[in-house]
Amino acid sequence: MTRQMPQIVHKTRTQVVVEILRERILSGQIHAGEPLRQSSLAHELDVSRIPIREALLQLEAEGLVKFEAHKGATATELSLTQMDELFELRGLIEPTLLRRSVPNLTAEHLATAADYLEQLGHALQQDNTIDSWSELNGLFHLSLYAGADRPHTLDMVRGLNTNSDRYIRLQLLLAGGRPKADQEHRQLLERCQAGDADGAAELLQHHIQSAGISAKNLIEAQMLRSHSK
Repeated sequence: MTRQMPQIVHKTRTQVVVEILRERILSGQIHAGEPLRQSSLAHELDVSRIPIREALLQLEAEGLVKFEAHKGATATELSLTQMDELFELRGLIEPTLLRRSVPNLTAEHLATAADYLEQLGHALQQDNTIDSWSELNGLFHLSLYAGADRPHTLDMVRGLNTNSDRYIRLQLLLAGGRPKADQEHRQLLERCQAGDADGAAELLQHHIQSAGISAKNLIEAQMLRSHSK
């Protein structure tokens, strides 16, 4: 049976498609690795392929969909084990890096961090900038680590951020993490500006752990819903 699009005037067709597909993926109705065929979805949801394509690209930015050569779009797998490891490593490495960095941060470093923070705060207020959230979040954090003089460790942090970005975006988008993240980022910058290395490192440890717990709860809820079907 063809599913009619909900008649919601304040949402575009693309936004409605995004919400339908996101819920199906997170609820387990669409399984990891399952192909998302644009023609079939367009027919089912009674829309053209344009909003389907746009919705899949947005879900790719959220980390829920990936595009592969000769295969098209598929639902990605959210791994609790991978997420635990990534946030655990971040919690071990980044506070130590920040504690070392703070005494050496220059006015230029802090100005760069403040600029990234303003860009991130603005982006977090808009749902159509999801693909920039993780990048700006990473750039803000890395700018605060610039005084550590640890280039190899920074490379490791970049890799961890790249691998955990879909969990970060999901946590920000679906776990109500945006206001909390913005507040903690501003407090973090203030402690760095004050030269409080220990206080900044302590707050960063809490910030990473809290984000990890929120993302874990989200994935566990998804798995529970999937298993109960």
